[in-house]
Amino acid sequence: MSTVALTIYVLMWPALVAVVMAVIGRGFLKEWLDARRRGEDLI
Repeated sequence: MSTVALTIYVLMWPALVAVVMAVIGRGFLKEWLDARRRGEDLI
């Protein structure tokens, strides 16, 4: 395996995790703000 391919493969995983965490965080923030507007608890 070439150095460039290995570097891309290794750096792909942190980028993928960052995207997944951003999606989860965005959904959490939306739910939290909706609950706050309605005056309800999040849980």
